[in-house]
Order: sequence, then C-alpha cells, then structure tokens
Amino acid sequence: MARISLEPRRGMVVRLGEMYARLRFGRVADPVRAIGHSPGVMVGLGLLEMAAARWHRVDPKLTHLALMASAARIGCSWCVDFGYWEAEHLGLPAEKIREVSHWRDSDAFSELERLVLDYAEAMTETPPTVTDELVARLQRHLDDAQLVELTTTISLENLRSRTNTALGLKSEGFSDACAVRPVLR
Repeated sequence: MARISLEPRRGMVVRLGEMYARLRFGRVADPVRAIGHSPGVMVGLGLLEMAAARWHRVDPKLTHLALMASAARIGCSWCVDFGYWEAEHLGLPAEKIREVSHWRDSDAFSELERLVLDYAEAMTETPPTVTDELVARLQRHLDDAQLVELTTTISLENLRSRTNTALGLKSEGFSDACAVRPVLR
C-alpha cells in the first residue's frame, strides 16, 4: 500500500500529466498519481522524462538492461514490473530479461552488457562504488557522450526507484502482459 494518497487534487497540471500517461502507457500509473500532489515536481520530472526519452546515443536495449539492474538492486517492485513491460516492448530477449537480477552467473550477456550491468550496480550502491578501472573498461566501448548519457540515465532510474520505494509504490501488474515474469533479488 502506498504511503501517501494516490488521489491528488486534479488541477490542470495533474490532468495534463494523466492525459500524457494514458497516451504513453495506456493508463495512469501510481507514480504519476503520487507526484500529482506537487505540480512543480510533476512538471519538472515530466520535462526530464520527456527529454530522457529522446536520448539515443546508447543502444536503448543496453540502456534498459542498466535500468533494470539498478531497479533490481534497489528493490523497487514497481520499477522492475514496469521494466519487464518496457523490455518486452523493446524486443529484449526473454532470457536476458529473466537473467538481469543475477547477470554475474549468466551466459546470456555480452562483454559490453556485463560492463554496463556492473556499472549500473556500482552507481546504485550507497555510496557508489564506481572505479576508474570500470570506467576505463567502458570507455573502450563507449565515447564520452555515450558514457554521460548512460550515467545520467542510470541516475534517473535511481531517482525513480528510490522515490517509488520511499513512497511505498508497488508493482501494478504491467508485467502481467509479458511472457516473462519479474524476479527481484
């Protein structure tokens, strides 16, 4: 159960946010309802999310693996649930989706995917455990602009996952439409 009401006052900003959510995802998800209590936060995060949706220097499938690793590390059931739904829409192979939470023991991932998953987990730790050596290994595959985009995208997932977890937002069943069900560590 959410720790705050999911029924914000439905002013213009909230109604616009709900309309956008319905167009993009087919429904108004609990995080949208929760942030509706603060229209300024809703506008700011909405603009950030719309901008982030246009970042494409890094392969979206690679980025999504990083997002799922971060959400799983934090333990955000809402983000993992939604992440499975998004992964399926991106066309990520079911085997990779299923293996994200225990990627170190899996043969499903390429060298670059393993580096990205390691980086996402290192960024998500508190405090972060990113090393110069890990970044240098990533830089063999990614240019500086790609590294900045990947880093910022993982940071955004940390914001989402930590906010949803703190507000008590749980899985809403997005993954029910998927062939593969989420597994949290």
